[in-house]
Amino acid sequence: MNPCTFDGVLTLATHLEALTRFGRALADPIRCQLLLALREAPAYPADLADRLGVSRTRLSNHLACLRDCGLVVAVPEGRRTRYELADARLGHALDDLRTAVVAVEADRTCVDADEKGCC
Repeated sequence: MNPCTFDGVLTLATHLEALTRFGRALADPIRCQLLLALREAPAYPADLADRLGVSRTRLSNHLACLRDCGLVVAVPEGRRTRYELADARLGHALDDLRTAVVAVEADRTCVDADEKGCC
């Protein structure tokens, strides 16, 4: 289970909550790219924005979402902040998901009926 914050209090997510948070985080291509980049190594927001080709503001919003979902943590380093996966096992989970075989019919799309965004 992943730690999640609620009203400033650190709690543990249930299995269902953890999967829901993970799924919402993966619902956006930029957040997927962020998670895959952080799977390789911790990084700074400016470097991540350059690497993904997005504005720093947009990247900051996605990092905030991933933090709120409990998937990444911000580690202060002097005047900079480094981001990394909250748990090394998330990297293994991402590898498993990337290599999983998904049975998809060519004429079907997966539409999320609850398009509220993240966590």
